[in-house]
Amino acid sequence: MPTERSVVRLLAISAAALAVVAPFVGSPYAAQHASIDVTELARVVAREEDHVTAVELAQWIKERRPDLRVIDVRDPDAFATYHIPTAARLSLDSLVETPFRPSDTIVLYSDGGAHAAQGWTFLRALGYRRVFFLRGGLNEWLEMVISPTLPEHPSESQRAEVENVAALSRYFAGTPKFSVTARLEHAVPTTVRDSASTSAAIIARMRKRGC
Repeated sequence: MPTERSVVRLLAISAAALAVVAPFVGSPYAAQHASIDVTELARVVAREEDHVTAVELAQWIKERRPDLRVIDVRDPDAFATYHIPTAARLSLDSLVETPFRPSDTIVLYSDGGAHAAQGWTFLRALGYRRVFFLRGGLNEWLEMVISPTLPEHPSESQRAEVENVAALSRYFAGTPKFSVTARLEHAVPTTVRDSASTSAAIIARMRKRGC
């Protein structure tokens, strides 16, 4: 059963898919790449297979997953201030002109995730299949990888995951915190305002210590 979030995202995808195809109708690029199946996109969204978590992305980067392409669609100044390791910057308009390989695993991210989700739609409309976006954007990366708050006393079933997240955080020069009230979850921050404020503080702290 699709969630309300999934339905809203699907409606945005349907509109964006129609918009992105128009410039390519009749072009050789469209003939080679474009393949729009809104029903299939709906299935992908309903199964929540359109995005990855920050922890999953961190694991892929650490493992040096072959053909992984991490794409930052924010503006140049934001990218220069801080970006996810291994990421390359591409604007949304240049994204659709970039020739990716069919074997590439493409992960897009923006500040809060909306622009990256639009980029996901564009690339899927152009026929690329191994495309994901970071739903919570850079904010999620900073809060779940660089500065995660983890349970101080995890259950036996949670222990391995807590240790893995803490190790990933340290690998990326992060600082995991432990709390008796923390829960083991990798959810998107509850409010954009609060997450943006927290993320700005994390970036400032990292720049101060030279990371």
